[in-house]
Amino acid sequence: MDHDLDLHRDTLAVSLGRPTRTPGAPLNVSPVLASTYVGAHDTTTALGYGRDGNETWSALEEVLGTLEGGRCVTFASGMAAASAVLDLLAPGDTVVLPTSCYLGVSALVRSRAEKFGWVLREVDVADTEAVLAAADGADLVWLESPTNPLMEVADLPGIGAALRGRVRTVVDNTFASALLQRPLEHGFDVVLESGTKFVGGHSDLLLGALSVRTDGDGADELFAALAAVRHDSGAVPGPMETWLALRGIRTMPLRVRAAVANAGVLAERLAAHPAVRRVRYPGLPSDEGHARAAATMDGFGSLLSVELADGPTAERFVDGCTLWTHATSLGSVESTFERRRRWSGELDVVPEGLVRMSVGVEHADDLWADLERSLDAL
Repeated sequence: MDHDLDLHRDTLAVSLGRPTRTPGAPLNVSPVLASTYVGAHDTTTALGYGRDGNETWSALEEVLGTLEGGRCVTFASGMAAASAVLDLLAPGDTVVLPTSCYLGVSALVRSRAEKFGWVLREVDVADTEAVLAAADGADLVWLESPTNPLMEVADLPGIGAALRGRVRTVVDNTFASALLQRPLEHGFDVVLESGTKFVGGHSDLLLGALSVRTDGDGADELFAALAAVRHDSGAVPGPMETWLALRGIRTMPLRVRAAVANAGVLAERLAAHPAVRRVRYPGLPSDEGHARAAATMDGFGSLLSVELADGPTAERFVDGCTLWTHATSLGSVESTFERRRRWSGELDVVPEGLVRMSVGVEHADDLWADLERSLDAL
């Protein structure tokens, strides 16, 4: 089916990735449960094995790639997608990494830097001049915005325009998703999204995705290289996972919109509570990233972090809630939170008393009542 790509992204999330409209045929793509395909003499046009392709992957990739403004390759997990990007680097290369970012990516980059002799340059993503300076002579610039879990906001339009064609650039777009910002439109080469989070939206799958620009020198080669890493490493997504993600993305605009609205309400109430020392949320006018997020994003997101007095206080806060779920993931319909420093690998820049909160789609008053009871008890 032909689509007008000028349609709103809400509409594209629902309408793309569908089979041809044939009377009596299913409306949805089905999960293709196949590891083996009937052989063909022409191996350039036919699938030969389960790692070569899957109709369910293709349907999801059509939706995600279009939403991001590029072409998509899906992976078995977000970390598999991150690893694929790093696989394209050579020994001795220079990598720019945020001082504050997802600990899984930080640990992976550091371990490979030690193994392959990479030069690692760490920067504050909110300091545009520092990012551009660190990018000089680098081989890869890796950014997050907002960052996990400090919620720092980068000037993606400015950085993307300045670095386009100079160095390979990657943005982890998991916190914002393609519905709230599209880094490819600003000149970045690759966008990573953990489909485990907002895409799936129901805490029942693992999935990663890389979307690549369709224009510019080397775009086709980069897309082919990432697809080859997926094939050769076997980091392919399962058909049931991709089918669940495809089903989940149909309601993603509704879920994200409701969660963002809830996050705005809760951030204001949390900021006014005496037990809370700081709320990190770009939707608050007092937040350091507010003006930048307002200018560059289509919404402030549904992730926020609060800082309490110390680690034990944060743990009592978490334990005192009954509606919120203590869990490490994010982006699902249910509200989850955790003290990030409970993980031994969490970065030292994250305060001991910081609690990252993923706001879900429950009623905001119920979520607040649960938080308020626990905060009052502190």
